Amino acid sequence: MKYDVIIGLEIHAEVKTNSKMFCSCKNDPFNSEPNKNTCPICLGHPGTLPRANKKAVEKTIILGLALNCKINQLSKFDRKNYFYPDLPKGYQISQFDMPFAYQGFLEINKQKIEITRIHLEEDTGKLNHPSGKNYTLIDFNRSGVPLIELVTEPMIEDAITAKIFCQTYQQILQYLNISEANMEKGEMRCEANISLQKKGSWERNDKGSLSGKNGKKLNPKVEIKNINSFKSLEKAINYEIKRQSELLDKGEKVLAETRGCSDNTGETFSQRIKESSADYRYFPEPDILPIKTSSHLIDELKKQIIELPHKKRERFVKQYNISPDMAEVLTNDKDTANWFEMVISELREWTGAIGQSWENQEIKLAKMTANWISGELFKLLNESKTKIRALKITAENFAELISLVYQEKINSSSGQKILKIIFENGGDPSNIMDKLGLEQKNEENSVELQEIIKKIIVENNEQFQEYKNGKSALLQFLIGKVMAESHGKYNPKKIIEIINSL
Repeated sequence: MKYDVIIGLEIHAEVKTNSKMFCSCKNDPFNSEPNKNTCPICLGHPGTLPRANKKAVEKTIILGLALNCKINQLSKFDRKNYFYPDLPKGYQISQFDMPFAYQGFLEINKQKIEITRIHLEEDTGKLNHPSGKNYTLIDFNRSGVPLIELVTEPMIEDAITAKIFCQTYQQILQYLNISEANMEKGEMRCEANISLQKKGSWERNDKGSLSGKNGKKLNPKVEIKNINSFKSLEKAINYEIKRQSELLDKGEKVLAETRGCSDNTGETFSQRIKESSADYRYFPEPDILPIKTSSHLIDELKKQIIELPHKKRERFVKQYNISPDMAEVLTNDKDTANWFEMVISELREWTGAIGQSWENQEIKLAKMTANWISGELFKLLNESKTKIRALKITAENFAELISLVYQEKINSSSGQKILKIIFENGGDPSNIMDKLGLEQKNEENSVELQEIIKKIIVENNEQFQEYKNGKSALLQFLIGKVMAESHGKYNPKKIIEIINSL
């Protein structure tokens, strides 16, 4: 491309608190009947006085600390004035020049994406457009819900990096229990600011701001609003890059505007000419005093920051010798990562109980556990649309299942049968193994096994002869026949030994 792509992100996330940002109404916009959780304050009635939610403020500061931000020890709220039907006051209580956190960064693919600020504000109501009707309904349950906004510097260069930034940020919000950040519900919404500049025509000053070289005017940025999925974000940015580059190639101007996007195609469409900060007529919120945050409180809030996903991934790779890809699968969700380590802890106790050294078994058991969680367990979770936090299987029972497979008391096929049973009903894997007669027989000279193998060879003599003549792929076919005939009672290694001896 002959243009540099410059992308900045604005990401809104609803904060998990019991009450709303400036009143005592319940913070539950999704599970209540419309307009149930409202009061004169969040409905914008004249003469009402807002009061800031302390928990929301603390969670905003914790997030800032986790993202390497500086913390403003003196902060304030501001009025952002604009009209929209779901904004009952005609203004939004937000923050402008003194946010709670500023000048941070989040590392993506070894690149530090700088964070301009993280500020706290209130959410708007929600518009509902009934199909086939000529009116719009407003649900104010969401009005006044605490909303954190993160703003990056315009330094992202492609759609993939923008998507990974948002995905990583979502994980951090969830790990720190700041927000559920479910994009389908609107708990997290992304906006992308995109501009294309001719290569070599611009520069960035010490404060990160862009300017044209030799007084040249920069092409304006275009904002894509309210993107509600990572896939849509990537598609919309790529569409906008293509649209703007085609305009510039023709010598046409790019308008500074706000655009929406199609969830399916990523195609963007004009909504309105973009506002500047002056259009919002910011001024300090007169009904809320400036907020002072002591050094002592900042130190206390730092202690609440747990191990974040990227650090946990690095540790999993180093400690358990699993691949980076597997570590990413296990740490994408905090509950999965915690459950994996609970199972490992149970396995550590098991090796001690049978007189073995955990250090000698750790790598094999950790890899086996990771494979079973990411494979068979995830398959059952996805099929049943169940979250890992709602599992009927205890970490102790899952560890017992892993130990049975590890000791070759059962084979993988029997392990899957037992897993399905305890997934649906819970229970003890060893008891289920005994009840169903699934324990593998490992006798060196099992007459029964030899007779079964001879029977299978007679019935499948052509395949057996082809195997003996070098068609090695047929070994699995023969093993499968033996396992089916014996109902999985024998160790595949022993079956191979006997087949090869004939």
